Amino acid sequence: MQPSRRTALAVLLAGLLVLAAFVLQSVLSTVVFAITVAYVLYPFRELVSEYGYSERVAAGAATAAGFLGVVALALPLAYVLYRRRLDLLVFLGAVPERIVVDLGAFVYVLETAPVFQIAQATLRSLAISLAAAAPVIALKLVVFVILVYGLLLKPNAPRVAALRLCPSEYHDVLFALHRRTASTLRAIYVLQGATAVATFAVALVTFVALGYESPFALAVVAGVLQFVPVLGPSVVIVALAVVDVVAGNAFRATIVLVVGLILVGFVPDAVVRPRLAGGATDLPVSVYFVGFVGGLLTLGAVGFVVGPLVVALLAETVRLLSENGIPTQQQLPGVGPDSNPAVDGTQSESDDESTP
Repeated sequence: MQPSRRTALAVLLAGLLVLAAFVLQSVLSTVVFAITVAYVLYPFRELVSEYGYSERVAAGAATAAGFLGVVALALPLAYVLYRRRLDLLVFLGAVPERIVVDLGAFVYVLETAPVFQIAQATLRSLAISLAAAAPVIALKLVVFVILVYGLLLKPNAPRVAALRLCPSEYHDVLFALHRRTASTLRAIYVLQGATAVATFAVALVTFVALGYESPFALAVVAGVLQFVPVLGPSVVIVALAVVDVVAGNAFRATIVLVVGLILVGFVPDAVVRPRLAGGATDLPVSVYFVGFVGGLLTLGAVGFVVGPLVVALLAETVRLLSENGIPTQQQLPGVGPDSNPAVDGTQSESDDESTP
């Protein structure tokens, strides 16, 4: 029996997706990240379109907004490092060869020379690696921007193709997964921003209480670093502890290392994020946390988005399987056996959200 045209195209598409994943594996994480960002930027693109601007202008404005958002995250950290560069150099020049740490009955002598040698070698290696990777990073950034713009320019094309390949009785499943994907991705990014704000607030109170200079700037850096997986704001805490040890204030170094790592480095991720996630992503706290941690450990930086998303889609599929009754058929107007193949952008009345 000859396979239908739709079946043949579905098999061809699946094979090409596997081939593309193999060929583009070096930029696969960039592609996945771009798709998730396009989902989040789509409402802004529609808002611009409602003011009468063309699709190209709307897609360009949304892409520019996403790019400026990334720059806005990196700018405070770069500004603080630039303003404090002289203080950093003075601090490094003032570090003695030996640091005596007096903890009452215990006295420790730290040799700084070996530590500086290791740090210099590490920084030199890191600088060389970054210089070598700069062209690759630039190319990935170009791919990211172009892909986000392309998805926002023709957001309905992938969905229309999926609906035409899928039998009409399963359209409700596609729409359900689509809605869950859109809501989960937007919740994840909003949740990440809320966690960064919580980290800033907790860090500001902690640094003020411990008497550090420029607590606001330090709290801003801690909040921005919340977007860096794994390490995050813990880098600020460890750096402050090192400065205190060099200055001979071992007591405050111990306090900031213990209290700071718990309040600033641990509480926002382990307490604030899961509590907000329960309502934002419509997932149990434990399930979201498993997806978040598992995604980070398996996929790296992009895992903080992909992990919870996969778990959310799994939960949505389980919900669909557990429902009883005949599903309601949903189909885009103009998508069907009698429709015009040139139609690729109309929207279903039952689909309340549209995404790339």
